[in-house]
Order: sequence, then C-alpha cells, then structure tokens
Amino acid sequence: MIELDVLRPRDITRCVEIERKLFAGDDPWSVRAFHSELEAGGYYLGAYLRPDGGRPASLVGYAGLAIVGRPGDFETSVHTIAVDTDYQSQGIGTALLRRLLSRADELRAPVFLEVRTDNDRAVALYERHGFTRIGLRKRYYQPSGADAFTMKRAARAGEEVG
Repeated sequence: MIELDVLRPRDITRCVEIERKLFAGDDPWSVRAFHSELEAGGYYLGAYLRPDGGRPASLVGYAGLAIVGRPGDFETSVHTIAVDTDYQSQGIGTALLRRLLSRADELRAPVFLEVRTDNDRAVALYERHGFTRIGLRKRYYQPSGADAFTMKRAARAGEEVG
C-alpha cells in the first residue's frame, strides 16, 4: 500500500538515489539541494510503500511545491515529482501531483512548472490536470541541453481537481 506523507530529512538519501536513477543525463539534485528545499519551507511529500508484516516503510517517490508570496497573493511552483522506475505506472505520480495541487488550491495560488519537452507522459499528466503551455525554455536542462515547456495552471478554489 502506498501512503503520502510529509517528506523528512531522513528520506533525503533515498531521494538522491531516485534522482540519480531518473535524471542521470542531467543534473540530479544533491543531498544539499534537498536539504535546502526542505529548509525553505515548501510543501514536500514522500510516497511510502508500507508493506505488511511490520517491515519499515520505504520511499518510492516524492514531490515538492515551492510557495512564495503572502496571503491573498501566493504563487506556487512544482519543483519536482519523481517516482522510482520500479513503481511507475501505478498512479503514484498522479497522487503526488493531486496532493500538491490541493495545497495550491487551499492557497488560491496559480501553479507553474517546467517539464522536458520530450517527456510526453509528464506533459499529458499535467495537461489532464489543467496545465497549459505558456513558454519554451531552450536548453533548460543541463548538461543534456534538453528543452523545457513552462506550464501554468490558474489559481483555483473549491474546484474538483483531475
């Protein structure tokens, strides 16, 4: 069973393992980058596999939403969504995104993100959840030089997401 919960500093080593596996051709986040993000006060979640039999939960994915501004004028940005390749196509990424969007909706904040232009599955996921392409960032991802779409979902409050 997968449960979403607050991402904790003790999970960062596992996050870095997943990063290196998924984003080897670019610049995966480091331990320091994860600590910095958690300390900045964003909204970070882990997806935990909670097996039967009393074994400890294991982190299989994570997501983060940066929040800037002040009440009445918040803006959010999806900084990361990642799911270990062994657990993809099980709805975990969708569940993480929906939880981030729910938080943004509580704040009545628009949501921005960047996504690789060649990541068709991710682009389709974001479009299904109300994001539209608003720009193109050439050579955004380094060192691969891959382009990114900038996408936006307008602020929502009290609406059904997804």
